[in-house]
Amino acid sequence: MQPTLTAIAPAAPAPGISVRRLTGSIRRSEWVVLVFLCYTQALTGVLPVSTAVQTKVALWNCALVLAYAILLYVDSVRHSLFASIARDWLALAAVLLAYREMGWFAQPHALAMLESRWILWDRLLLRGGAKAAIEALGPVLPSILEIAYSLVYALAPFCIAVLYLTGYRERVDQFLFVFVLSVLLCYAQFPFWPSEPPRVVFSGEDIPGYYTIFRRFNLWMLGSYGIHTSVFPSAHVGGAFAAAFGLRRAAPTARNVTRFVFMIAILIAMATVYGRYHYAVDAVAGLLIATSVYFIGRRRPNHSPERQ
Repeated sequence: MQPTLTAIAPAAPAPGISVRRLTGSIRRSEWVVLVFLCYTQALTGVLPVSTAVQTKVALWNCALVLAYAILLYVDSVRHSLFASIARDWLALAAVLLAYREMGWFAQPHALAMLESRWILWDRLLLRGGAKAAIEALGPVLPSILEIAYSLVYALAPFCIAVLYLTGYRERVDQFLFVFVLSVLLCYAQFPFWPSEPPRVVFSGEDIPGYYTIFRRFNLWMLGSYGIHTSVFPSAHVGGAFAAAFGLRRAAPTARNVTRFVFMIAILIAMATVYGRYHYAVDAVAGLLIATSVYFIGRRRPNHSPERQ
């Protein structure tokens, strides 16, 4: 009897969604966050941090990755609008986590070698007429600068809300890519430029002539929630201009709103130096990072495959 060959039917595909499709649905801004999480995890093995810090970073990074994985799965399989919107805002939560992690990496530094070099430019700028010009009208412009400085925390949520209201929600990832990459590039450098702000290192030198309620609020915020890792580059300036650049790219017809955000970003850059929150070189570095990211994003069109 001749043996017979029995055809083996291919196994039925597993229910659900393929890993390739899931990874292909990851947004560009989310890739930036995931790369930064890997970077912070690597830093725990390079920097002299305690085991407690290493554990804390690992746990928070895993929690964030898990949150992204759940939202990505729900959004891809069930086409959930809630999950898609949650992904928009989780990117901002990731930026906050990145900021706290940079604080955990802070190292003691007794010498102010960097600050002693940076302050020379500030003295030249402020004593050369900038401080007198800002205070020429009394507390008016100093108050405006302090108000603008406090608005930095609301710029990104404001821009996302503008995209929702103007019908550009499908372009939120374009905005987030510019904003998140700019801010995280600033944060990534903090451990390698240990420094303190000029108001701390050079206490009483070139301080604002008006101690307004808005300045008291900013000092309280920084004293309660600030970190002591580095001030270079300025993530305040980088983030503010990145928000303006990102909105310009994602919502090209919202020109008036974009101009408003650019104006706030300029005021924030002025406030960081005038208020002695940052050195002038910090502000310039933050602006250069945001500008570079914007032009890099323009050269590469957005191909985000996920459904908004």
